Amino acid sequence: MESIHHRESEAAQDACRPASATSASERRAALYAVLAGIPQGYLLSYGQLAELAGLGRAARWVGRELALLPDDSQLPWHRVVAAGGRLSLPADSLAGQEQRARLAAEGVPVLGARVDLRRYGWHATLKAPFALAPDTD
Repeated sequence: MESIHHRESEAAQDACRPASATSASERRAALYAVLAGIPQGYLLSYGQLAELAGLGRAARWVGRELALLPDDSQLPWHRVVAAGGRLSLPADSLAGQEQRARLAAEGVPVLGARVDLRRYGWHATLKAPFALAPDTD
């Protein structure tokens, strides 16, 4: 018999997944395509990145996927911040130090644990979000 906690856990996971019924590899491809396009010196929030990639309200899923990038990834993960410009990585962590150093090198000042998302936010010139092909299964 399936436990209620197991069902609740699955429901919570489903709520964090992108709304699209496409495969995980297609969602990642859309995510990485938009991430790769963020210009130097500009930022997106996790939610904005999800929206531009056509993933709906999948900010938490985006954060988890970025955390899984290999250490030698060339994708500009450091240009993605939490809502309101908050840096979600602790300042005393290696990844947090790396993010702050990369942002500073690109001319984006970090004050405390925040960046000015209004000033450095990327206002994508895409005519429409990156469209995922509908799942035909």
